Amino acid sequence: MEPEELKNYKKSEEISDSVLIFAKKFVKESTKILDLAEKIEGRIRELGGGVAFPVNISINENAAHYTPDIDDPIVLREGDLVKVDFGVHIDGYIWDRAFSVLIGEEKSDLIVAAEKAVENAVKMINSGIKVFEISEVIENTVSEFGLKPIYNLSGHGLERFVQHADPSIPNSKNKIQYEIKEGQAIAIEVFTTNGIGLVKESGQFLIYIYVQDRPIRLWEGRKILDKARTEFSGLPFAKRWITDVATGAKLDLALRQLVEMNALRPYPVLKEESNAVIAQAEETVIVK
Repeated sequence: MEPEELKNYKKSEEISDSVLIFAKKFVKESTKILDLAEKIEGRIRELGGGVAFPVNISINENAAHYTPDIDDPIVLREGDLVKVDFGVHIDGYIWDRAFSVLIGEEKSDLIVAAEKAVENAVKMINSGIKVFEISEVIENTVSEFGLKPIYNLSGHGLERFVQHADPSIPNSKNKIQYEIKEGQAIAIEVFTTNGIGLVKESGQFLIYIYVQDRPIRLWEGRKILDKARTEFSGLPFAKRWITDVATGAKLDLALRQLVEMNALRPYPVLKEESNAVIAQAEETVIVK
């Protein structure tokens, strides 16, 4: 890794450390999740970072890809298991992080298991280790708590302006022989549950990402695509970030047309198949 790349990753990490402390103060009962997301995204920008993707605030059985909608009314309540997933980037070099809070409780086994699995996996990350070895430690750690990992979710590599890059690091045991390399940025991301351990796609879309330029008839569609490519640098963006272009039915029509033409790709909200609650923990590491 070049010195300038490492410098940018370190700056992203420093901002992420500060934002993590800041965010945890607001994950409490009666907080509107829209306010929480905007506070976190605003704090990242205040500290000189770029928002690598819309802050995910996934509650209970929701695992990922829920970011507040426009005028989202959801308020955190006692007993909610809340996952907060955020990313900071400097010139495209991303630091990806997530934590969980059980509202009204200090801790839960689900959260402790996710955090411990991440901790154990991070300890063993070094050049030459194979993906299957990391995944085995993750699943074994979670199993010690009598819980299951989410089998069809994974940690991942990070590249410049790419949030999900190779390698994929599953939460569950596998035979993947890929060797981790020096200088790679790796996000160890663990999801735990007391359910069946699988997530499915819902029909709800709140986050999108640029795929390619396409000839779009609607002015709103052309404007959204231009913002996706330039203002958002090809990184994921939230529906609530583009209300300056359109709102209501016009916005929905433009987004639907862009998806149908493969100009944008949507991220469906992911839910645990048996509607069981899920916890999440995530840390980024630079491989030594």
